[in-house]
Amino acid sequence: MNRLFVAHKPPTLSSNHFLSRLKRKYGVKKAGFSGTLDPFASGCLIVAFGTYTKLFQFLNKTPKRYRATLWVGAKSESLDSERIETVETMLPFHPDSLSFIFQNLTGKHVYVPPKFSAKKIDGKRAYALAREDKEVVLAPVEMEIYEATLVQYCHPFITFEVSVSEGAYVRSIGQMISAKLGFDGALSALERLCEGVFAFEEERALDPLEVINLPVNVYKADEADFLDGKVLARENFETQEEGRYLVVFEAFFSIIDITPEGVMYQLNRMERC
Repeated sequence: MNRLFVAHKPPTLSSNHFLSRLKRKYGVKKAGFSGTLDPFASGCLIVAFGTYTKLFQFLNKTPKRYRATLWVGAKSESLDSERIETVETMLPFHPDSLSFIFQNLTGKHVYVPPKFSAKKIDGKRAYALAREDKEVVLAPVEMEIYEATLVQYCHPFITFEVSVSEGAYVRSIGQMISAKLGFDGALSALERLCEGVFAFEEERALDPLEVINLPVNVYKADEADFLDGKVLARENFETQEEGRYLVVFEAFFSIIDITPEGVMYQLNRMERC
């Protein structure tokens, strides 16, 4: 069964464990997801069954939007409530100081991802090494914060929403906020609200042709060329400019690249839902 949809992962489950539940629910064997959520986090998880698992790289999943609650004063090695070590008590903050911080969060930031993250080091997840008390050294990366909004402040908890680029870690944003306030901080809640146009809608099946973010090209010759996987001629396409295109037929669709060297298949004969 080919299917593409958005599920809502509950907290305390790993993304892989949650996927296993979905496979049992729908009675499928081949399945995958895009954009791992930490066990601590909940929210939007893009899931695909069957051959649709090949579509993830062609989906526009930016910006990602999250809602998080920061516990200011809580010190945690994992930057969330899973490994709270100490809690410091402080006086409430003036609302103007919080507003100033959020007004100045937008833009590009270079930071080191948390060691309790899904980043890979020599083929192993950083969080797996960290839980084994092994040394974790991660290289600095760049993220962009497009929007940051203060939702609620109930001392010492600050709830906020952020819209971010691929590769951003909201736990690190929480760390940035608490550092500007002069204290440690850890997330007590984290929910991914959406990834690009992908938001939870009761696991409604999505039409890939409506969410693949590529221009459509028309093949003017025989569609049997695609069915047989033949070499395709550039002059047989309505648009001959270099680029990546979606080519749609009645029963299937394909994704191709037009390059100086010729026409290359990226995906061929994907069944239409």
